[in-house]
Amino acid sequence: MDKKDLAVRFKHNGYNCAQAVIAVYADELGIDLETARALGAGFGAGMGTMGATCGALCGAQIVLGLSGKTKPTAGKPRRLYNDFLERCGATICLELKGVTTGRMLCSCDSCVANAVDILEGML
Repeated sequence: MDKKDLAVRFKHNGYNCAQAVIAVYADELGIDLETARALGAGFGAGMGTMGATCGALCGAQIVLGLSGKTKPTAGKPRRLYNDFLERCGATICLELKGVTTGRMLCSCDSCVANAVDILEGML
């Protein structure tokens, strides 16, 4: 099973979008699943359950930062954001789910899979 599928599986088994992305990289980051869940706990349903920044994108940024391969001012976080925006059509959960427009741009499963796919090209 590839990482994208594994992340979606985590999502379907009680992990929020951020947690699902982080959990896929837990071994590589040297953390356990409990820590992965804790790191992503506040980012579900659009950062703090407020429909804000997509949890999958937040989780991917956490993985990128923990990977030790970038500095906060480096171009990778911006590239991750821009690639996610291009693939998913938005970065805000309410917009992605179509709550504000009535038209879903990208499902949670697809956001999680896209976030992992983008990370795979960066790490």
